[in-house]
Amino acid sequence: MRNEMEIIFDAVSDNESFARVAVAAFVSHLNPTLEELADIKTAVSEAVTNSIIHGYENLYGYGRTDGGQQEQRNVPTGKVQIRCVLEKDLLHIFVTDRGKGMEDVEKAMEPLFTTKPELERSGMGFAFMEAFMDDLEVISTPGQGTEVRMSKRLGVEEQIGSEA
Repeated sequence: MRNEMEIIFDAVSDNESFARVAVAAFVSHLNPTLEELADIKTAVSEAVTNSIIHGYENLYGYGRTDGGQQEQRNVPTGKVQIRCVLEKDLLHIFVTDRGKGMEDVEKAMEPLFTTKPELERSGMGFAFMEAFMDDLEVISTPGQGTEVRMSKRLGVEEQIGSEA
């Protein structure tokens, strides 16, 4: 069995929680463990946050005025795309932006490396993605954007095998 979904949303920090929940909802019919869901949500959160903060340099997102009106604050044009492919018990997640890209992917993936120390970024995003997923690949071209490819095998093989 193969199932796919794709979402595209504005590159604003307010949408990070939406992205995590959307991917978790996509796999929920497989009854993953709470640990598996937490791993997936954390990895998606890190990848989306990297796209927004580093790819598009969006630091603010949406907010409310003193009068309660919603306003957009310093939101650059940009979209984040998430595509998920579920093949039996194997989940593939692709998080893509068309932002500024990275010069040196290997350096960016080093634990504690950050290009935004002034924002108190820990530099652990890729390390978390790598720890919580079974496979991680990052493809980036300066001036064109970045794609984070992650995979995780879910412990539901028996359930899926019996439905086929």
